[in-house]
Amino acid sequence: MIHKRIKAMVMAAGMGTRLEPLTLIMPKPLIPVLNRPLMDIILSNLSKIGVREVISNTHYLSQQIINRYTKNDLGIKFNYITEKELSGTAGGVKKCQFFFDEGEDFIVISGDVLTNADIKKGIEIHKKSGAIATIGVKQIDKSKVSHFGVVVTDDDGFITEFQEKPPVDEAKSNLINTGIYIFNYKIFDYIPEDTFYDFAKNVFPKLLEEKQINTFEITEYWNDLGTIEQYKQSVQDVFNGECEIGQGKNIIKKTNTGRYVCAKTKIPENIKIEGNCVIGSNCKIGDYVKIKDCILIDNSEIKSGTQMENCIVIPKTQELRRNSEKTTGEISEMETIIKRT
Repeated sequence: MIHKRIKAMVMAAGMGTRLEPLTLIMPKPLIPVLNRPLMDIILSNLSKIGVREVISNTHYLSQQIINRYTKNDLGIKFNYITEKELSGTAGGVKKCQFFFDEGEDFIVISGDVLTNADIKKGIEIHKKSGAIATIGVKQIDKSKVSHFGVVVTDDDGFITEFQEKPPVDEAKSNLINTGIYIFNYKIFDYIPEDTFYDFAKNVFPKLLEEKQINTFEITEYWNDLGTIEQYKQSVQDVFNGECEIGQGKNIIKKTNTGRYVCAKTKIPENIKIEGNCVIGSNCKIGDYVKIKDCILIDNSEIKSGTQMENCIVIPKTQELRRNSEKTTGEISEMETIIKRT
């Protein structure tokens, strides 16, 4: 437990367009990992280190987030704001300034991150450094740096340079920004009110000049669920024990040919499951179905005799229309099976 209770913010306003059509029926923080919403995992991890109060900036499909967490059993008092228009990563945090205590440190974490990061260690490093901002960084294979924001540090761990998605041959480091931050309240002095403002473009360059950005290295599991491919990889990682999501290993059942997790769905005896599969609640599965490394979102349907591999199955178009809170236009016909390699 941390010595003094510290507040946190989970950024939850983004549209998640790279995860469509999955995010047409749910906001990105509610995407299920082995049938547990991602934000449940984030809040549970925060609760374990003593965080008791959390705020989120909501925007896209905001009511789903509000409904789920206003009353919860995660040991967290949940607060929120709803942004009518997106105001950038820093702008969204600025709108939550009223929630935080003047002079104190606080945590900010992206709502699309699956991690077992030792944030308590990060807080201790942050406090010792005296920095205004401390960023969680992770070493990755250098061949992948072009997909992330790269940071360059000095011998004391303070950031000396940022590179935004650099080509591999130009990258000066294999340390990336994980979207996990510890800020002092002074951070608000660097963010104007009622202005679209980003940390990377607008706030961090000024802090960099003043040598006020420290780092803590995340050696534990971390993955950004920003794309369909990253989402599917994270699900496989949890099956393989690389990341703990707090449900225990007993939820994973075995067959002769694979493993699966199932919520409230009746599974036919003649189904064949291979690899690692997730079956949500209220799914309809026909006879003699074969699935391999698939994710069935709640209320999905697979007809008899279907065989599929490495797919995400979501509800039919009419469910997408009914469940979406889009205010402009109607959701047109779209795929219900997502298969991208």
